This record gives sequence, structure tokens and C-alpha cells, in this order.
Amino acid sequence: MPLNRRDLLKISIASSVAVGLTGCSLLPRKASGQPDSFVGAVGLRDGSFGVSAFDRSGSILWQTPVETRCHSGCNRPRMGETVFFERRPGWSFYVFDSTAGSKKHRIEAEAGEHFVGHGVFSMDGRWLYVTASRYEQAEGIIAVYDAERGYLRTDTFGLTGIGPHELTLHPDGETLVIGLGGILSHPDYNRMKLNLDTMDPALLLMDRHFGNIVGRFKPPHHHQSARHVSVSGSGRVYVAYQHQGPLYETPSLLAQLEKGQLREYRFDEDTQRALANYIASVVAHPENDLVAAASPVGSTAIIFRGSTGELVNCVTIADCAGIQAIAGGDFLVSSGRGKLVRLGAGRTARELADLPVHWDHHLV
Repeated sequence: MPLNRRDLLKISIASSVAVGLTGCSLLPRKASGQPDSFVGAVGLRDGSFGVSAFDRSGSILWQTPVETRCHSGCNRPRMGETVFFERRPGWSFYVFDSTAGSKKHRIEAEAGEHFVGHGVFSMDGRWLYVTASRYEQAEGIIAVYDAERGYLRTDTFGLTGIGPHELTLHPDGETLVIGLGGILSHPDYNRMKLNLDTMDPALLLMDRHFGNIVGRFKPPHHHQSARHVSVSGSGRVYVAYQHQGPLYETPSLLAQLEKGQLREYRFDEDTQRALANYIASVVAHPENDLVAAASPVGSTAIIFRGSTGELVNCVTIADCAGIQAIAGGDFLVSSGRGKLVRLGAGRTARELADLPVHWDHHLV
């Protein structure tokens, strides 16, 4: 019997087929040159919030005020726009001119829904996919927006689960990779976790055109909330957990999708404890086999080899959370205390800037 398109998607993802990398949350390959700037959400010392761009040396290029705290964002491919999402429960996302920082659009969540801080564009830059929650029904969704029509909402895909967080686009250009945290919350209860005994987290793979879930992969323990995801230049899919069990437990916090199963990474006990059961960002470098992860709770950033799990760097950076890949093989790490740090394999971390802002958890 011939394989249909859905079967082919399952096989190609589960086998981690190596194809060219793209997507809004990952930086260009080395051949494409070093990015000129990065963008992150910031809290300011007067209690206000903004979105800020900075250059490779850490100098601020622009800083635009927003009404409330933002979390993460993504760049619209080739269109000079950067989107940032309010922190969960987020009622809006903003579209900025990537060069000047001027605010072009503010898109509000639909009634009964809120955003959770993440989104990703299709390769052609037209379709924006956003993780969101229908909080009264306790239903996680992907909201779809048409950027060519002023970010008009055009579709909604159900996830058959709750608590979606980060998503990215697989290099095949067709498949969304989604971290489903499994945690029930409601805006009326101030981010309280309402279902710790019955959590059902998963790594999801979804056909971006029709919303079909073509893969659902569950961690070994229901307290391993699958929150953050990344995809490598060779097509490897990574997921990072935030463990919701007691702190004395130190389960694996990172895993790779391999042959249809989640293969977990475990480091030495000191490193496991330093990560404090909480990963805020995971980024696979598009140029090599390195993966970086950061824990603001444990003030620890690590780099490991995706193929083997070998730990190649572990450093203390107070309140570190944001990570992006830098052309040449290193990573940029931001902290809630205003620091920007360059981190590489087997090298001493180098502080690039110490700014009067509080960086939120993600960099673009």
C-alpha cells in the first residue's frame, strides 16, 4: 500500500531527516553572515516594559514601550517585521518594524482566549502560528494569522491537550513542533497550576496546513512539563522540561526525538541539581552539533553535544534565561539582571554588556 502524506511526515520527522534549516526562531547558517541585531522583551527599572533591539556588542539600537510584560517573539522572514507576544496570560501581540522599532500592529486575543508567549512564521512569511489557550474550556490551540492581511485571524487548530507553550517550524517547512506543557491554569487564578496530579504533557508534531497532529510523544513522567522546543540544522528535534514534582527529584530535563521516542539526556548529579528542575530556553545551533539550555531558577547555562549528550560547558549566570545562536558556533545568553554573555564549548564565558534592563526569557 502506498504511503500517504501524513505517513511520510511521521517517518521523516521520527527519523530526523537532515534538511536545510529555516524558521523564525533560529539564526542563519554561517554562510549567511552574522546577524546585525537581536531583540528581546525587557522590564525597566521604573516598572514599565518594552521590547528592545541591540547589536553584537550589546549596544541598544531601539527600545519601544509596550503596555505589559512580553515574553518571546519571532522575525517575519524577509519582511522586516518582528513580532513579540505578551507573557502568559497574554492578551495581545505586537508587530514592530525590525529596523526602526516602530509599532505597526497590535493584535488582541479573541474572547475567551489568551496567548502564552510564543509564535512562529511559515517559511514564506505569510502565516503566523501562535500557541494559545481557551481557558474556560481548558483547551490548548494553535491560532493562525495571515500577515499579508494585517494579521487577520484565519484558522484555529485544536491540540487535544492543555498548556501549549513554545513552537517552532521543522526544516521540512510543513511541520510545527510544539511543546505541550499539560498544566491547567486560568487567568482568574494568577498562573496557579490547577492539575498537577493529572498533567498530560507531550511533544507534538502538527501539519501546519490542516492542523492534523502527526506525532504525540509523552515524557516518562507526567510531571515533566514539555515547555520549550528547538530543531537542529540536521533536523534533530529537542524538547526541554520544567519538572513539577518535588525539588529533591532530579529527573532528566532535556530530550531528543529519536526513532519515534524521546531519548533523554542526563548529566552529572551536580549539573542536574544546578538546573533546579527548570529549563527556560533550549536552542540547537544551526551550524554544529551543540545545544544550549538555561535555567534562571538555578542560574545555570549549559552546552552539550546533541548526538552524544556530552556536557561541554556549564557556567553560573545569575537569572539566565534567553539564548540565541551566534554565527561561528557560540551562543548568546541573556539574564534578568541585564547581562549579555557569549558562551561557547569549552571556553570561559565572556560578558558582552551589562545594561539597565531586565531581559525576559527569550531572544530573537
